[in-house]
Amino acid sequence: MSEIAHDSSPNTPLERFSYDDAIVRKFFFATVLWGVVGLLVGLIVALQLVAPAAVEAKPEIFGWMRILYEVEWLSFGRLRPLHTNAAIFAFAGNAIFCAVYYSTQRLCKARMWSGLLSNLHFWGWQAIIVSAAITLPLGFTQGKEYAELEWPIDIAIAVVWAGFFGVNFFMTLIKRRERHLYVALWFYIATIITVAILHIFNSLVVPAGALKSYSVYAGTQDALVQWWYGHNAVAFFLTTPFLGLMYYFLPKAANRPVFSYKLSIIHFWSLVFVYIWAGPHHLHYTSLPEWATTLGMVFSLVLWMPSWGGMINGLMTLRGAWQKVATDPVLKFFVVGVTFYGMSTFEGPLLSVKSVNLLSHYTDWTIGHVHGGTLGWNGMMIFGMLYWLAPRLFQSDRFSNKLAEWHFWLATLGVFIYWLSMQWAGITQGLMWRAFDANGALQYPDFIETVTKLIPMYWIRAIGGALYLGGTLIGVFNLLRCWMGRPKQYDVPVHSAPALTPKYKDANPYRSDLENVMPVARKIDEVAKMDWHRRWERFPIKFTIFVVISVSVASLFSLVPMFVIKSNIATIKTVKPYTPLELYGRDIYLAEGCYNCHSQMIRGIWAETKRYGAYSENGEFVYDHPFQWGSRRIGPDLARVGGTKSDEWHVRHLINPRNPIPESIMPSYPHLAKKDIDWDQIQRSVNAMVLLQVPYTDDERTNAIALAQEQARQLAQNVVDQGGLEGLDEKRIIALVAYLQRLGTDKLATPEPEPETADDANPEEE
Repeated sequence: MSEIAHDSSPNTPLERFSYDDAIVRKFFFATVLWGVVGLLVGLIVALQLVAPAAVEAKPEIFGWMRILYEVEWLSFGRLRPLHTNAAIFAFAGNAIFCAVYYSTQRLCKARMWSGLLSNLHFWGWQAIIVSAAITLPLGFTQGKEYAELEWPIDIAIAVVWAGFFGVNFFMTLIKRRERHLYVALWFYIATIITVAILHIFNSLVVPAGALKSYSVYAGTQDALVQWWYGHNAVAFFLTTPFLGLMYYFLPKAANRPVFSYKLSIIHFWSLVFVYIWAGPHHLHYTSLPEWATTLGMVFSLVLWMPSWGGMINGLMTLRGAWQKVATDPVLKFFVVGVTFYGMSTFEGPLLSVKSVNLLSHYTDWTIGHVHGGTLGWNGMMIFGMLYWLAPRLFQSDRFSNKLAEWHFWLATLGVFIYWLSMQWAGITQGLMWRAFDANGALQYPDFIETVTKLIPMYWIRAIGGALYLGGTLIGVFNLLRCWMGRPKQYDVPVHSAPALTPKYKDANPYRSDLENVMPVARKIDEVAKMDWHRRWERFPIKFTIFVVISVSVASLFSLVPMFVIKSNIATIKTVKPYTPLELYGRDIYLAEGCYNCHSQMIRGIWAETKRYGAYSENGEFVYDHPFQWGSRRIGPDLARVGGTKSDEWHVRHLINPRNPIPESIMPSYPHLAKKDIDWDQIQRSVNAMVLLQVPYTDDERTNAIALAQEQARQLAQNVVDQGGLEGLDEKRIIALVAYLQRLGTDKLATPEPEPETADDANPEEE
């Protein structure tokens, strides 16, 4: 991949320029910092799942771990979204920007278009990360997986991503001096465009306060949009930019050309078009219509081959250079990273198959799959890139290859331990949930039995995470020592290349950068066959339009039917909007992150209906902004929990879950019994719901606070009558109990009689 080759007329004057590596260094250090933070929070989250059992078994040793499930802002439900956001958008995000800013300048033979936009992008993104680190532990969340951040932060993300990063990137392409766009740039284009589309449409909300909002979508429609976003956030934030990274840095590190130009074209366009359709496979056997989930499964299976085509293209690039892998730690990281890409893109389609998903969904198998991708694919590629970049950015020698080897082996061992333990845990969960005895009864009727069985595997997972973090800390030390060896003043090389001339025609269209990205023996023949694509690569705007069309068509065909065909959503007459107090209690449920452990979706499976009750129907969720079907069960499903326990039991359980259930690993929520209800927020929330066309009565719209206070008094009195605490009528715990007691009761309610008409009253008159 030549960074200095060009095609120009002999009479074209040369232009002198230098690259902006200062912005690359900033993102480099941000990647290192947030990588440590994200992994550390992940280890804390892993320890939270074993802390209650550890404290109960050995309080003299593990007593300090009480803080992990008794402190409000350290609870699992609040830290788990912080961990995912830190790992994805802080660690991986800064690594993406580091890679893009370094490689784009060299592939375009042009400095970034605007140094101001580069710096606004850097500081804006760090401000977004810090705001997430503050708001999520404080309980400000939209309650949508991978999209938890509240509306002001969402606006900031759109401005920084599209306004600063996107404009700067595309203007650099327009002002480039290299005629053809190399394959890494294709993947960067797809990333920037698609992430912007996904983020904007999934983040459409109605604000109900400075840090409170409600999704414009509800129930089944919200579920489809969320997993259109969620699956493709993985695709276009954790896959396509890292493939661009692979196509640039792997050949550089190996000093070998990319294996196949044709395969890179097939890989790119098939991923861009096919990936968008696959999201519904996350919702198998739920209330999403069968056609949608089947469509998602089919396209997930189709993804198998193009994904493996990319893996093959990466690994085969090392042909003739495998002997270097034994001695070069950078290539070791890249090889394991690309291998985990292949493993993850095999396992993902496998988990989309309905019969497999029947076992895996809601289990830790999914957690293992996700971390195999993030730690194995993204993490290893990031560290390989950082080790390759450090000597070039800091203009000093790598401090220690031996420490880099230690980092590699600890990280590799850690991710394998994590990945295998969670797969083991997930299969165990799935089998236990579905197990029946000889008499046809559930073999494990108490959900807690399926939790306690997993504690040893949760310990193994924590050990794997600790090893990965330990390797990362060694890597950080190694990279910092490289930085400490930098010169007092960086040398800034000046390059020269002619500006592009619009009327120039290549004398030899297979010269230029292709000389170093393709095997010489096949170069002319292979590129000649793909000449149509070679022409596209001269026109970044046209190329971008093709990407937009591909992504938009796939999105529209998979989403629009759910919104325009009314038969996709059943009508249930007994389903009513939440009362003002229940709506506020639902907000508390989201704020505490209860959706991270509990689902509200009983699938049409015998074992689930036997355990939880009647299966869920999509008409039950028409007033759920956002939906709360969940993606994991560490606790039981709550879709039919209303009325199954007393109000006093819920209060006691929330204050200390180990009171009614000694083996529980659920966090404690005593603060909910101390904090007052924000009555004004109740009115703002009802007003927002009215804007979303939720059919509240005139009395509910105008007297929301009074109605909420009356329901709170009744519930608080019930708690006292049942032998519980007094004085809870203005506490948040009562609102949460109100919400929990409402869940699942509408479907089982008796429909109100239809009002009589005059004809009904006097049929003989007609």
